[in-house]
Amino acid sequence: MPSFKVALVAGGREPPKWVEDALAKQGIKFVVQQCTTKDELARIAGDAHVVWVYGRDKILTEENLEVIPSCGGIIRTGSGTDNVPVAQATERGIVIVNTPSASAEEVSDHVLALFFALVRQVASQDRLMRNGTWNAAAALPYWRIRKKTLGLIGFGHTARCLVQKMRGFEPTILVFDPYVSPDVIADYQAQAVSLNDVLSQSDWISIHCPLTSDTYHLIGESELRMLKNTAILINTARGAIVDESALRRALQERWILAAGLDVFEEEPLAKDVFEKPLSIESPLKSLDNVLMTPHVAGYSDEYRHHAFALSVESAIAFARGYWPDGVVNPDVKPRWHLNYAPHSSPSLEKL
Repeated sequence: MPSFKVALVAGGREPPKWVEDALAKQGIKFVVQQCTTKDELARIAGDAHVVWVYGRDKILTEENLEVIPSCGGIIRTGSGTDNVPVAQATERGIVIVNTPSASAEEVSDHVLALFFALVRQVASQDRLMRNGTWNAAAALPYWRIRKKTLGLIGFGHTARCLVQKMRGFEPTILVFDPYVSPDVIADYQAQAVSLNDVLSQSDWISIHCPLTSDTYHLIGESELRMLKNTAILINTARGAIVDESALRRALQERWILAAGLDVFEEEPLAKDVFEKPLSIESPLKSLDNVLMTPHVAGYSDEYRHHAFALSVESAIAFARGYWPDGVVNPDVKPRWHLNYAPHSSPSLEKL
């Protein structure tokens, strides 16, 4: 395709110099500008074949798709696609790709950090000691970790990394993911089961599914009441997968033991929540059995390089006429012909 153009329109940061160099070597025109309005998007990406969004910016709304008529591919650097109108883009023949494997190691590490800190009561013990209290009995670890049952909701890159890292603890692993073959799940020595089975049988549950219309508030009051009262819930996926109001009640009334959260229904959290009294409607910050981090699970010293490298690989695949890795909408009818033959995009190590 002549004069192939890629436009990076969101992300709030300049890409490394090697990104432009790698694309230029493939004859790809590359432009970068943070677009905040429809007019800016039209001016920068109106003639782009691939439009690239780094992160969670929401410039690619359904309405804004009309100003990028040449676009046949959208790259969303990151794992979620809730800031991209997937259904509407699919109708227009736009192939959408993301880069979940770029942060799979980091997010699975973070899940473990939240889990171990909760089970061993690390944060509570630290707060007590900083307040001058030396009392081991005031925040005893909850339970032994070995041979417990891990429940996974979603079984993509991150969940699979997590399974591998937990293997030494000899867990029973239950998986709910209707989009992954039971044979694939069995390859990881895990069992494909129903959502109800994951909820009712697991000692701890980690959420790894995308936020869609089907998964919005997938975990609500009735689901939380299925959990053991000794269960721990970890969410590093998207906040709105869990009904936060129901989760507050579950934690306050001890339907479940504890929760570790890196994502929330509204981000960032309101600054005045510490001033509100503890009640059924109190915010999560008021509770002592929740551990929170500010949507940081995907980050590390290596994440940025891997995220850009995978995105560049996708752009090059599009330009060469191949299906990229990480396609979100595989049923799409592309605007231009894409081959399934393996392409020879640069590897992560070479970029």
